[in-house]
Parts: sequence; C-alpha cells; structure tokens
Amino acid sequence: MTKSRVFFTDMRCGADRSLLSKMVELMDKAGIGAIDFKKKYTAIKIHFGEPGNLSFLRPNFAKAVADRVKSLGGMPFLTDCNTLYPGRRNNALLHMEAAYENGYSPFSTGCHVIIGDGLKGTDDVEVPVKNGKYLKSAVIGRAIMDADVFISLTHFKGHECSGFGGAIKNIGMGSGSIAGKMKMHCDGKPVIDKDLCVGCRKCAAFCAQDAFSYANGKASIDHDKCVGCGFCVGSCNFHAIGNLFDSSGEALNRKMAEYAMAVLDGRPSFHISVVNQVSPCCDCHSENDAAIVPDIGIFAGFDPVAMDKACIDAVNAAPLIMSSVMSERNVSGKDHFTDIHPATDWRAQIDHGIEIGLGSGDYELITVK
Repeated sequence: MTKSRVFFTDMRCGADRSLLSKMVELMDKAGIGAIDFKKKYTAIKIHFGEPGNLSFLRPNFAKAVADRVKSLGGMPFLTDCNTLYPGRRNNALLHMEAAYENGYSPFSTGCHVIIGDGLKGTDDVEVPVKNGKYLKSAVIGRAIMDADVFISLTHFKGHECSGFGGAIKNIGMGSGSIAGKMKMHCDGKPVIDKDLCVGCRKCAAFCAQDAFSYANGKASIDHDKCVGCGFCVGSCNFHAIGNLFDSSGEALNRKMAEYAMAVLDGRPSFHISVVNQVSPCCDCHSENDAAIVPDIGIFAGFDPVAMDKACIDAVNAAPLIMSSVMSERNVSGKDHFTDIHPATDWRAQIDHGIEIGLGSGDYELITVK
C-alpha cells in the first residue's frame, strides 16, 4: 500500500526568507495547486482562539493561506463553529468579536470571517457518515458544508479530553454545530478527585449545563446534566477533575474521526498543521500554559490522519521543556501527550480514522528546505 505523503518544513528562516513564504512553498510542494479553486467557495477551518489565550495561530498564517487560495482563483473565508461551553465564542456575535480581537479581521487576513453554524449555533445540516461505526450522521455547520473546497489550518497542541488537538479534531469537533458537539461529547463524563478538590468553584463558572454542586467544600458533578464537553477539566488549577478511564474518552476520539469523515467526504480538501507553542491544553481556554516542547515546524498534505500521526511523532521525538507542566508530571519520555493527560488515549483518533478510510497511519515525510 502506498504511504501518504506528508510535507514538512522547520521554523528556521534566513535574512532573505520569512516563515510565511516557507509555508506557501510547502503548500505548493504538497500539491495544493492540483485542486481546482476557480470560482470555488473555500472554507479555511481555523480556531480563532479564546481571548486571553496567546498560543493560537497568528492571523498571518491565515492570510498566507487565503492569499494563495485567491491566487489560484478561489474565494476563501475563515470559519469555525460555536462552542458548547460558556466563553466568548458560544454565539456568532461573541465569536466574531473574539476573532477580531485576536487579529482575524478581513483587513488583516484578506478574507471574511463566517461562523459556520450561524448566530446561535443552530444553522446546521445533517450529513451521512461514510463507514460510521458510532454515528450514522453528523450535524455540521451549514456554511462549512456549503463550501466547495475545505482547508484545515490547525494549531497542533495537547488537549485535556482527546490527548492532542490536531487536524482530525479541528475538522471533526470544530465543524460540528452545537448539536453536533453534544453528539460527540455525550459519552464522556469527567469525575472529581475529592482528595485534590479545594472547593474553589472555578469549574462551575466554566459549566454551561449547571452540573456542579458543592457539599462539605468539595465539588460534585451531576452526570445527568453534564454533556461531557470537558472544559472543566482544563479549568481546574489543582488537577482535581479528570476523565473516567474507560471507553467514553475513546468514543469521543472515534466520533471526532467520523465527523471529520462527514466533513471531507466528496469534495477536495487540503490540510496544514503548525506545530509551534505546543501548549498542554486547547486554545479554547482563556489562558495558555507554557509550551511543552520547542517549536517544531509546519506540516502539509492531503491526508489528515497521516498529518496528525506525523505531528505526534515529531512532538514525541522532541525534547521536553521541563519548565512547563511536564515538571509536575510522571514523565515517561516516550509519549508526551499521555504524560500530560494520562486519562486520555489519543491513538483512538488515528486507529479509527484508518478503520473508516479517513486516511492512513503510514506516511512518507518529505522535508522542504
């Protein structure tokens, strides 16, 4: 079987060359020009970052991608769908304000911002899941499904529910409307370690379902109310909230792969992942912890599974920054993502993506100088 080709360039730049020009060269080497963009609406799926977080991708990366799409005749727009949890991205008005605050405006990126599932997160469409094992259909933001071409532009980092957040998560979870996100999250329920809980109630402030209560100075979660979004996990400064170490976390990862399949099936797609500022938790947080490894580089290709596997391998091969959260973890040195979030199993994303035909775990890494 032919290996998927994943193209890579590092973060080094000389005096006569910028990182953005290197990224465009990488995209061209990876074959983005083979896609027919002429007069095609092109969704560039990105995470705009929760205000307060500083590890999200700079808008300069998005502008470089949008400019290249326009030069190939396409009509690009930046997009993401609304969130389940409270914050500044759970309706389109707040979401666009957050995007603009973080630098993603039509003036800075050269293209418009369109929230994929509309004003209240209800503008969606039900899409069949090809080869779905967990889901027969996915609920995707309508603007994303209306696009002729799909491009993922991903900040690769850790994630408190899925182990890592890469192309599969950006595409699958990120393209789900609010109803779609609930379908993915509904099996995963966090739990409280009473010995570590100090009763600070910060977790309740991040829960949109009012699932937290407090007795004797300790938090409890009503699992009948909880939808498993996991935002409370990352909100706890005392590591008192975690996922049940059972199939629920695995199911979440596998459902994300099936949502990614629903988004990509039947239309041209291309993927870019930037592995820099590899923070331990998602850019959904209104803060970011220090990076766990040095900046690595940029990956590009047509296979999102191979892309994520290449990024994982690169991060796991990199030296840890021990001034990060890794100084507080029981570090194996073999699997940085499991060391950060030991109750997760990121392999389920990769394994299920391979199983349903989303992509391949075997790849050939081609370095672009």
